[in-house]
Amino acid sequence: MPVTKRSAPKTQQEPMVSPKVELANRGSDNISVASGDEDERKNETQALVGGGGPIAPPSDFAKTAGRFLFCFTGLQVSYLTWGYMQELIMTTTFTPTPSAPDGRFPSAAFCVFSNRFLAIIVAMIAVRIKHGSILQNNVAPLVAFAPCALSNTMSSWSQYASLRYVSFPVQTVFKSSKIIPVMVMGKFLKGTNYPYSQYLEALLITVGVAIFSIASKSSNSDTTTEIIGLLFMCTYITFDSFTSQWQSKVYDKYGKANVDPYQMMLGVNSSAIVMTTMGLIAGGDIPKIIEFFQVNPNVLQYNIITAITSASGQLFIYTTIKEFGPIVFTVIMTTRQMMSICISSILFGHTMTWKAAVGATLVFGVLFYQIRKKYIASQRK
Repeated sequence: MPVTKRSAPKTQQEPMVSPKVELANRGSDNISVASGDEDERKNETQALVGGGGPIAPPSDFAKTAGRFLFCFTGLQVSYLTWGYMQELIMTTTFTPTPSAPDGRFPSAAFCVFSNRFLAIIVAMIAVRIKHGSILQNNVAPLVAFAPCALSNTMSSWSQYASLRYVSFPVQTVFKSSKIIPVMVMGKFLKGTNYPYSQYLEALLITVGVAIFSIASKSSNSDTTTEIIGLLFMCTYITFDSFTSQWQSKVYDKYGKANVDPYQMMLGVNSSAIVMTTMGLIAGGDIPKIIEFFQVNPNVLQYNIITAITSASGQLFIYTTIKEFGPIVFTVIMTTRQMMSICISSILFGHTMTWKAAVGATLVFGVLFYQIRKKYIASQRK
């Protein structure tokens, strides 16, 4: 079973700099500048409302540095492995089966199902530990989570499906352009007004994504196939943007004291698991999946690893933001995006031209500028 080999990351982040920041998504803070796959974006939104940790005193420097290294390593290992396994499952040609003669894994919906299944278990344990009962302090009804559960399911499915048509680096950079639909959804659902500077930043990110996508197009690729992949990615960012804004609306309606991140995680995934199960049954995927696993048992192992790393990543997200705040978390995750592009290019043979590098530099340059702007704003509070 292939694994991602990487050395222990070194960081120049100052763990002592972990300011208290306003965690509610309001105004310009509604825009998340560095989220990965849809699951990452959902988890970041849930965790941001949970609160940031206090700044550690100088005497605790070594202890704080150790916690930071633990969080940094946990996030990188979890999501770099998750991204690698995701691309491996959806792009590798395995042993063909009668229902999958091309040897490609036949169901993106099952990938979503496996992630949701383990996420429910983790959420139930977390809620049980924190509240003493799974249903304790359950103010928001399950139906309140249904809209974002549906959008979360659709965005995750689109993300997996897109890998059949576009490369993982293109997908990763393309995700950064979801700042535009996030702003649109924020305006539509909550009436949020954004400054003109954010529209300019969104435009620059979109230009960078376009440059990277066009420059990454191989000369022998099928244009129609790539268009289908980009349509899947547009579906992903649209639904993902709705998910984050609806979750924020749930927090506002029922109160953050009554709906914590773990309850949100449990509510969303409980609804999502019902939807994905219905989709698997309606689409007739279950017999195909069983047949494929019988011929390719290693693919089942890959799906299990994907689900485990997705769940562990959620826990590291909550821990990191609680200990160091959302700005440090955002830097780590943006760094993870850049590392995942490099790893994917090396392990899966994706070529990157200098034009693509320019596009990626523009995108991540704007993202780090947004991080710096939020840090300065938090220091003034």
